[in-house]
Amino acid sequence: MEDWTLRWMLGQAVSLIALALCVVAFASKRDDRLFVILVFANVAFAAQFALFQSWVAAGISALIVLRIALARRYPRNTAIMLAMLVATLAIAALTWSGPRDIPALAAGLLGTYGMFMLRGIAMRVLLASAAFCWIISNLLAGSIGGSIAETLIFITNVITMLRLRRDALLHGAQ
Repeated sequence: MEDWTLRWMLGQAVSLIALALCVVAFASKRDDRLFVILVFANVAFAAQFALFQSWVAAGISALIVLRIALARRYPRNTAIMLAMLVATLAIAALTWSGPRDIPALAAGLLGTYGMFMLRGIAMRVLLASAAFCWIISNLLAGSIGGSIAETLIFITNVITMLRLRRDALLHGAQ
């Protein structure tokens, strides 16, 4: 029981680190800064899910680190995006434990398409949808900190989309 409690506490602590990183990332109006900070946050999320033994979510979170780097370097590259989608599906197939893995898989697929093919508000809409899936995945894994982190990420992302929309309207009126 002590091992489980220690693992649970470590998972919660790591999820709080990810929380701080993600809020800073999604509060940024600059896509480049968003991507860089998300790399570090996803390392923390992968560790958190591993501590909760949610292997599909851990594997997809780790893969997201590579996805972010590739999406920044090869935006709108359909071949690389398709390869990342296949890698996401392969990780899910290799580590699948049941229906509780569906939200993590959906999050990985939505985020991959959004990061490769979209920018600005449209990208953030898919990332918000992925965040909603991650909320469910965190709840199913038993991660209190991760659930709060993804809920705040979702809210921060929506607020940033509204700020971007307001900025576009203000600059369009001038």
